[in-house]
Amino acid sequence: MGTIDEVKVWACTIPTDAPESDGTLAWDSTTIVVVEARSGATTGLGYTYGSSACATLIEDKLRDVVVGRAALVPRAAWQAMRRATRNEGAGGTAAMAISAVDIALWDLAARLREIPVCALAGAVHAGVPIYGSGGFCSYSDEQLAGQLAGWVQQGIPRVKMKVARDPQADRHRLAVAREAIGPDTELYVDANGAFDRTQALAWAFVYDGFGVRYLEEPVTSDDLEGLRLLRDRAPAGMAIAAGEYTYTLDDAKRMAGCVGVQQADVTRCGGITGLLRIGALCAAHHVPFSAHCAPAVSAHACTAIETLAHCEYFHDHVRIESMLFDGVPEPDGGELRPDRSRPGLGLELKRAAVERHAA
Repeated sequence: MGTIDEVKVWACTIPTDAPESDGTLAWDSTTIVVVEARSGATTGLGYTYGSSACATLIEDKLRDVVVGRAALVPRAAWQAMRRATRNEGAGGTAAMAISAVDIALWDLAARLREIPVCALAGAVHAGVPIYGSGGFCSYSDEQLAGQLAGWVQQGIPRVKMKVARDPQADRHRLAVAREAIGPDTELYVDANGAFDRTQALAWAFVYDGFGVRYLEEPVTSDDLEGLRLLRDRAPAGMAIAAGEYTYTLDDAKRMAGCVGVQQADVTRCGGITGLLRIGALCAAHHVPFSAHCAPAVSAHACTAIETLAHCEYFHDHVRIESMLFDGVPEPDGGELRPDRSRPGLGLELKRAAVERHAA
């Protein structure tokens, strides 16, 4: 069906709708790098959430590697991109740049076959369970309660909030959250690596008192021994999760034996090709998998992951993807269900919006 004829890239920086912070960082904008890959009259769409350096790397290192290759075999282009970025390292900007292009190539290949990406990936699930995510430390009590309750009203039975910027305030914030969502909604928290091991274990038991059943990055993800300790000693029924900064299969292999839930982000771990490899690793190790963010892509890719637990329906990314793309999936009974009547990811670029925000 032809070759990849052209690759275009834009870096768009979009202000947040309010100041945001977590346990270790504060921000007021998000940058998304958007990629189009064209074969003849058909175009595939991909993206990553990273700095404009990802766009520069795509233009300088990846475009010429991809153009001219067969459009139906994204894995071959993925291998070529990995080889081309050897000197940039396997993680960070290089992995995110590869992710954006790889997603666009999967979208293109599925569109050329006139099938959805979930079918091309080999879906084993009809839909992807989601949890509403945001609950930033910078929010007032009213903002926190309103956002979490809003997701519950949409039929999402699990929500996550940020903690650990001011730990002494978190008991009050957790009480506000629990009152807003009621006793039956699952409550998750994310410390973004703010604690050391001793602090994290102590706070895990505090969180347990509010019915928290999922604790993400209680310590830095670089502390694999600490994650294993938390997994083994946290309150019964509380899953310890990490992996949003997993860039390679080797990263995931080292972490899989240390966590209760393995995470990965399709826009960081090498795109759909990388995500499916990590999904197979989780199946081999019998570890539940949770997708970090990028819901419009994860809705398709995660249907093919056997041990799938859920996907993060992150406030910033939901907002940005709706701003820049038509066809984004909407929650349905606490799940995202790919539109199997539309080829590829089912997304269409809002070109004027992308160009307006492009650097």
